Amino acid sequence: MDRSLSFLVIGDWGRQGLYNQTEIALQMGKIGEKLDIDFIISIGDNFYENGLTGIDDPAFNESFIDIYKAKSLQKLWYNVLGNHDYRGDAEAQLSPILRKKDSRWICLRSYILNAEFVDFFFVDTTPFVDKYFINPESHTYDWRGILPRYEYLSRTLEDLDSALKDSKAYWKIIIGHHTIKSAGHHGTIFCKLVIAPTTNVRMYPQAHNIDFYVNGHDHCLKHITSSNSKIQFLTSGGGSKAWREDINWWNPDELKLYYDGQGFMSFQMTQNTADMAFYDAFGNILQKWSVSKEDIATM
Repeated sequence: MDRSLSFLVIGDWGRQGLYNQTEIALQMGKIGEKLDIDFIISIGDNFYENGLTGIDDPAFNESFIDIYKAKSLQKLWYNVLGNHDYRGDAEAQLSPILRKKDSRWICLRSYILNAEFVDFFFVDTTPFVDKYFINPESHTYDWRGILPRYEYLSRTLEDLDSALKDSKAYWKIIIGHHTIKSAGHHGTIFCKLVIAPTTNVRMYPQAHNIDFYVNGHDHCLKHITSSNSKIQFLTSGGGSKAWREDINWWNPDELKLYYDGQGFMSFQMTQNTADMAFYDAFGNILQKWSVSKEDIATM
């Protein structure tokens, strides 16, 4: 019998239950129970508008503990930081004290999760975005632990490149807050930024047999394929406030789904297959599809 792995993906969520966050959490609980999920992946912008003020910020309770109460969601939550999280005390979200408050909470800048036959590569994408440094507008960002910036970017990419090369997993998934391919509000961001100025390291997912790049940042649900690689680009940024009718043109041969509302997504994986689905705020399936590892190998 094939080993299996099931999990949910949610992004851009923390609004004290507003903008359908509570309703989405309810549906996540139902789907999580149905799929008997192993964990949840949270892809950044965990607390709006400006992250946490510190480890004692009541928003941690109001936007996380008090919202995701379903029994099926009492599993580990693997988090990355988004740009809004960096507008507050970013290190508070990384603090082990939060895990003492709620044992589900795991948040690091960049890290690897080895889950049997799947390797997840969580990447801290916010420091790669030039405008947050050059033109932050009225925002203040918490860059502790990031500076000197170029050294941090180089080290992040070198570590990622090495980990991808060393991975022997059947499936490889990169998790990052910012988009690589996007038909949404923010457009294509991260792929322009994954160049470390002090090295020549570039991240080309297809070069490392990456299967999926999963992000948030755009407040929508989105599935984009690529004409020049096997990788699929998945956006699950509908955890609360969504942006209606905020879509940019994208090649219709590549754009498989664009939903300008709230929701989340699920993965069910074995060594040979990956079954994925996007859900709206009412738990309705917007898109469901399967990928065979054998089919990918022949692409």
